[in-house]
Amino acid sequence: MSRLPTLFIPHGGGPCFFMDWDPPDTWARMADYLRHVPEVAGSRPKALVVISGHWEEDVVAIQNNPAPPLLYDYYGFPPNTYQIKFPAPGAPEVSARVAELLGAAGIPWKYDRERGFDHGVFIPLKVAFPHADVPIVQVSLLASMDPAEHIKIGRALMPLRDEGVLIVGSGMTYHNMRTLMASMRGGADGRHADAGSERFDDWLEEVLTKAPPETRADALAAWAKAPFARAAHPREEHLLPLHVAVGAAGDDPGQRTLKDVVMGAVESAFRFG
Repeated sequence: MSRLPTLFIPHGGGPCFFMDWDPPDTWARMADYLRHVPEVAGSRPKALVVISGHWEEDVVAIQNNPAPPLLYDYYGFPPNTYQIKFPAPGAPEVSARVAELLGAAGIPWKYDRERGFDHGVFIPLKVAFPHADVPIVQVSLLASMDPAEHIKIGRALMPLRDEGVLIVGSGMTYHNMRTLMASMRGGADGRHADAGSERFDDWLEEVLTKAPPETRADALAAWAKAPFARAAHPREEHLLPLHVAVGAAGDDPGQRTLKDVVMGAVESAFRFG
């Protein structure tokens, strides 16, 4: 099997792809992108390793459960969204390989044999892989929120790409909930973006698709210095899955595979390799 790329995908807001919105097409462009993720990946992976913005631990935690349940970790949504099913299997052998690679890189880790898939995993991947027929291992962020450490985690996991495993960072390139909710209350039509979100997204595109790999890593490690960075991410947990995906990309070039405007902000997806 040829080397797989790494991906950073937007996972939307709560169970957004499985409920009604006003306007009705609020999340339609993002959902259409997610439906094409298998094509973006280039070939069918034997498993996914997913880093979501909704799991943080003091050391890197590796899901090690052959049949993970779902965590309906969103609040105030319609009752049907708490009945969503996504019975994707785990992959204990991939979990063991993740542990081996982290250990070889000197990165502390632990197994979690109880935790299920949070909505940063099962919501977008139910769109991308509706038959739930690709095994998934979720890996946590570090509670330290150290960007350089997350790039290092990605670098440690890079060999998985040659072993048929697709590494996916699941977050959002813009995650200022105050701005997003204010836009929604104001009846945003999803087509006019906050100027700060445009500036930050332009910076991301420049760094991720045009900068040399070593400059790319340095810029991402210092992401908070970017234009409107803290306006885009008052807290960075939804951005750091990108750092893991970039670390695992090594020297491979990046390209933006989605630019959407939703709830008054730009949201993008990227592929590396």
